[in-house]
Amino acid sequence: MSAKIQKVIARQQAKIEEGDYYEAHQQIRTIANRYVRSADYTNAVDLLATGASLLLKAGQGGSGADLCNYLVEVYQKAELKPDVPNKARLLGLLRAFPPNEPAKKKFVGGIVEWSSKEGEFPAGDPELHHVIGTLYAEEGEAYDAERHLTLGTSDSAQVFSDMEYEWYSSDEPSTAPSYVARAVFPYLLIGSTRAANKTLLLFTSRLSTSHPGLGVQSISSPSSDIRIYPSLPLLNFLGLLLLAVQRGSSDLFKQLKTHYASHLKEAGWEEPLAQIGEMYFGIKIPSQSNPMFDMMSSMLMGGNNPFAAKKKEDKRVSAGSASTGTSSPAPAPPAVD
Repeated sequence: MSAKIQKVIARQQAKIEEGDYYEAHQQIRTIANRYVRSADYTNAVDLLATGASLLLKAGQGGSGADLCNYLVEVYQKAELKPDVPNKARLLGLLRAFPPNEPAKKKFVGGIVEWSSKEGEFPAGDPELHHVIGTLYAEEGEAYDAERHLTLGTSDSAQVFSDMEYEWYSSDEPSTAPSYVARAVFPYLLIGSTRAANKTLLLFTSRLSTSHPGLGVQSISSPSSDIRIYPSLPLLNFLGLLLLAVQRGSSDLFKQLKTHYASHLKEAGWEEPLAQIGEMYFGIKIPSQSNPMFDMMSSMLMGGNNPFAAKKKEDKRVSAGSASTGTSSPAPAPPAVD
């Protein structure tokens, strides 16, 4: 940080400590704007990031968020890449937001949009998604957390599983499949079978430990191990579904849907299963609009596919959440990762 910026910050910090938040906010914004107009993005970034941090730590969520959003605009104007320092600066500010600050979601959206535009992942940088999803999970914002953890890193499956289990633990024991499916289906629908398997394994391990009376039966083969829960047929379905995906067996997939038809009808999993059938087993589904998926897509990525977490050169079809699906054709099944 230049000496000039340090002096500006010192003056504004004094104003903030005196409670003159509005004046400090306006002066930081005005001075940063001068740097932006002269294309001095380094000083603009330093000033906005430090000023936003001071205001957020002072509990001024609205003013701090305004500078954060302006900072993202500068990132975009300067075409900064999502490298470690640039991401760390934004995530540090995100962590400083007061709880339940409404303006945080706009900042999150700006972060994802910037990393999508300047990085190699069209749905945004996975590390950013992982941290954002983890923060939402810690705050109890499960729906927002789900969107970002789906697009996160290899560490996200643990957070996703833990969050769903904590959510499930306050519900009826029989609802366990519905909660873990909220992670398994999205991972399958972006082609991340490893994360889907990991999430189910982590969830069922906690379930077995917490509910020893479930009477779990283990079935082992040279290539796989399956846990069977006599009282939770849909949990068995999910495990066998992952096995069918691993083997690429369309016959097994069809048999599963037939055998569990009555349970699946009650669960309302028709759309994601139709998409999975098309993606992994080449079972075509009629082309039709999915308003729910379109809405989620618009919310997450301003109209871009929110689950295209693979790199831009990857042409596999992506899809929605555990409760949604899309009917875009996918002639070739994705490789099992």
